[in-house]
Formats: sequence, structure tokens, C-alpha cells
Amino acid sequence: QVQVVESGGGLVQAGGSLRLSCTTSGLPFGDYNMGWIRQAPGKEREGVSCISRNGRSTVYLDSVKGRFTISRDNAKNTLYLQMNSLKPEDTAMYYCAAVRSGTYWSLNPRGYTHWGQGTQVTVSS
Repeated sequence: QVQVVESGGGLVQAGGSLRLSCTTSGLPFGDYNMGWIRQAPGKEREGVSCISRNGRSTVYLDSVKGRFTISRDNAKNTLYLQMNSLKPEDTAMYYCAAVRSGTYWSLNPRGYTHWGQGTQVTVSS
């Protein structure tokens, strides 16, 4: 059974930092492209960043470029999102998602096949 579990969310003041983590089990992590997707209250889900299975390719939402960094450790089956200079508009539930490499490469959330339950990030002004 595939499990995707996020951690690291919390409450932080504007300008602060958080590091999200996502661990997976039940799937060959190194064969999967991974993404971070967020959903703010009353808004649709939007892709924040994605990373190729080997970590060599990354894509970022324009509004987080220069502030967020996605990375992965295939030996630990873990995905990360380092978030710096956080803004109130970054407040959202953040989800980790996976899709087999070679089948989908996009920030668009609709193509991901495995999802976690999410971790809440709240940025106060």
C-alpha cells in the first residue's frame, strides 16, 4: 500500500522560514517525479514546485521563485521544500504528490497519482 506523509508545517511570522518534508513508502521513490501542491481556503489547488526523479530538473511557481527550494533524498525516500521569506499569501495546506517518471511532468496538480494528507502552513502578518 502506498503511503505519502507530509510534515513540517506550522505557524510562522511573515519573513520566516519553514522546511516541509514528505516521506513515501510502497512505491519506488527514485522512479517518481514529485511535487508540492498547495490549496488556500476558497481557492483551487496550485502547483508550487516539482522535481524530476533524479533531482536534476525542477520547476517553480513564479510567485515562489527565489524563496522556495525543492529537493529530494532518494536514499531516504524523502522530498523537501525549504520555504524562506514567507508571506501571508503562502498560507495554505501543502500537499506532497507523486507520479511515475515518464508519464507526467508539470506543476498542474491534476496529473499526480499519489497524494498525502497535507500539512498546514500559516503565515501571520
